[in-house]
Order: sequence, then structure tokens, then C-alpha cells
Amino acid sequence: MSALWQSVLGEIEVSVSHATFTTWYKNTELVSQTDEEVVISVPNIFAQKQFEVKFNEQIRQVLANNGVSPSKITYTVLTQGKRTRVNRETTLQAAPTSSSIPLSMPTSSPLASRGNLNPRYTFDNFIVGSSNDLAYTASQAVAANPGVKYNPLYLYGGVGLGKTHLMQAVGNEILKTNPDAKVLYVSSETFVNEFLEHIRFKKKGFSDKYRNIDVLIVDDMQFIANKEKTQEEFFHTFNFLHQNNKQIIMSSDKPPRSIPTLTERLRSRFEMGMTIDVQMPDFETRCAILEAKAELSGVTLNSETVEYLATNIKTNIRELEGALNQLLAYAELHGTEPDITTAEGLLGNVRHSRPQHLTPKQIIDKTARHFQMPIEDICGAKRDKHIVVPRQIAMYLLRSELHMSFPKIAGELGRKDHTTAIHSVEKIEKAIKLDFVIREQVTTIREKLYA
Repeated sequence: MSALWQSVLGEIEVSVSHATFTTWYKNTELVSQTDEEVVISVPNIFAQKQFEVKFNEQIRQVLANNGVSPSKITYTVLTQGKRTRVNRETTLQAAPTSSSIPLSMPTSSPLASRGNLNPRYTFDNFIVGSSNDLAYTASQAVAANPGVKYNPLYLYGGVGLGKTHLMQAVGNEILKTNPDAKVLYVSSETFVNEFLEHIRFKKKGFSDKYRNIDVLIVDDMQFIANKEKTQEEFFHTFNFLHQNNKQIIMSSDKPPRSIPTLTERLRSRFEMGMTIDVQMPDFETRCAILEAKAELSGVTLNSETVEYLATNIKTNIRELEGALNQLLAYAELHGTEPDITTAEGLLGNVRHSRPQHLTPKQIIDKTARHFQMPIEDICGAKRDKHIVVPRQIAMYLLRSELHMSFPKIAGELGRKDHTTAIHSVEKIEKAIKLDFVIREQVTTIREKLYA
């Protein structure tokens, strides 16, 4: 990377959020520079569009701050594969004679099978957005100083939001820095099964396996919640590792305080480090994920198709990737382009897209049923807290799923003043980001709408 572009990125990094810098600027490069034109590479077409429309003036200003004022700035798509080939060609051109090259070089990384880690889960291919920015930053801090900062690290959120990817990325990064580190990734189910075998068949080595390591990564901790003996064993394992400054990383679908059968002593220990909520990806993050996943398959999607998929699939990354794979497979099989026409025809009945038959009455009815209350209460004048919150959620869903105007939303819920609807929608939008219980309630009702 040129000194000029390093200077430009350095100035931008301190002026934008970490999520914005990582998502948009991190994988850019200065391709060429003349008095007339500066050419900047970006990783995909969607990023190219964003830079041309949204970030161009900022780039121009920062370039000017560094003494460069071209007549034209061009953004060109340079995928990782092309960038690798270019770098390799440059390296070969400047390569030393064969006598200076080691006689034996590893053809593959020995880390791939270590600690049950998937080598594909790295920080480099994790898409960062506002929904996971804090989790990403904390995970990087843990990878840089395992056992020192944020111990334990506890990530929670719904399925398919990238928790496993992040946790394993920490493990892979630690092994990359220190190949001798002992890292172990397991699911809570594996821990439970191995502990049961240890008890039933007197199998040896259980304690040594889980205590003679530097980093323990456990997925889906909620599944040990109702198993008293397993919780007791994990408590002792946790204490041993933590007291010896060994890093512990865990994930769950709920924060520790919301797992009802988790013992108090485990709950307090899980919360003594850093507990972070991984939320549903926002629109821009979903678009970036689709672009990245498509590129891995050697396909470039146009922005219209990307935006269609990102708009209609909002629940999690697995659903998003599944829809993309379905689209790419269909296009390849039938020799068609994976464009928006194909996507609409193929995915028009996706569970999380809005069906034509969905009505305001259905949304209100599903909300009332979820909270086990009469529709008359939600649409009535009572202002008890146990009624107001469901009413606000119903208003939020009318807005988010049917895109109704605020006056119409107010009318459906028996309100005369549409400012009540505005306030309710804004309140739930904010609560979804901060309150796990509200977010779970909204997600559950939304899933029932499209079941």
C-alpha cells in the first residue's frame, strides 16, 4: 500500500466509526495516481456504488489534505482473488534466486485441524456492521491479549448472527500469533456428552482435556442450564482456567440473567467479564455479507439483486446465505443470470418476505395471541403497562411489515392522534437494540406471521 493511501486511511479512520471503516474502507487500495485521475480499488460492486454516491466527497477532501487534487476519482472493483494474483506476480518479479529460498516449506497450515477450529472463520472475512461492531472489537482485543482483557467473553443473540464465526476467529488469530497455544473449541453438547461418559464409564482424561489449555471456547451454553452435575463440573473448570489467567469464550442465545435454570454462581461468573449482545444485521451489513458470499462463489451480483435479497431477508445470516445459495444454484442449473428477476421468481415466497395476504388485522391478532390478551385490550383505551407494550409492538409491526402510514396505524389501534403511533414505533425501534426481551418478543411474533 502506498504511503499516500496509508495516510488517507489513517485520517479517515479517526473520523468515522469503527464499523464504517472496517466495512467500507479497510479493503480498499490505491491502484494508480496521476494529476488527472486517482484510481481506487474496492472489493465489490456494492462498495463501488457506495463510494461513488456516499463517500466520494470525503475521499476527495482527504486526498486534498494530503496534497492530491485530481480532476477525477475512479473506483474499480478488484476482488480478493485478483488482488492475490497481482500481489503474487509482483512478488515473483522481485523474487530472490532459488538458493535463498528454504528447501522445505509447508504447503498448508497446520492450524486447520487444531482445537476443532474451522480455518475459514477469521476476522478478515467477518463482515462488521452496527449490529456486531462491539462484539468484533472485543473479540479482537481478546485475540491480542488472551486471558488479560475481557475474560470471560460472553456473546449472546439469535441463531445465525455470526457468534460462532467470531469465537473461532479469536482462536484462529491466537494460533496464528502463537502456534504453540492450546486452543479448544467445543459445543456445550460435546462437553455434556464427554462429562457423562467420564462419569458412567470412568473414562480418564476429561479434566486434563479441559483444564490443560490456554483458551476454551464453548458454543451454546444455554444447553447446560438444566443439568446440575454438568454445571457443577463446568463451574470448577471455569474457576481453574480463570484463576490461571486462561481465556474463556462462550456463546448463548440469551444473556446469563435470562437463562432461568442457570445456577447463580455460574451466572455471576459469566457476567464478570464482557457480555455482548450480537444483534440482527442491518440493511447495509446484509448487503455487504451478500456481496462477500457471492464473491467466494466467483459471482458478482448487481446492486439491485443484492438490495432485493437484503430487504426481504432480515432475520439472520444463515437465512441470507441460504437464499443466496438457492439463487446461485438455480441460475447455474438453468444457465440464467442471478439477477433480480430470477430472485423474485425463485424467492418470492421466502418465509421472511412480506406475503401479499398479510393484513393489519392478522398482525394485531398474532400480537394479542402472543401476549395472551383480548384484541379489545390492545385496541382499547386502557393504559396498563402489560397492555401498552403489546400495543406498541403491534404498531411497530404494522409499520415495519406493512409500511403503513402513522395515521392509518393509529386508526387500526383505535387511536385518534397519530403522534401516539410515531412515539410507539420509535420506542420499540430503540428497545429492539437495547432490550433482549423486547427483541425476542418482536422476532417471535414476526416469525408467527410468516409461519
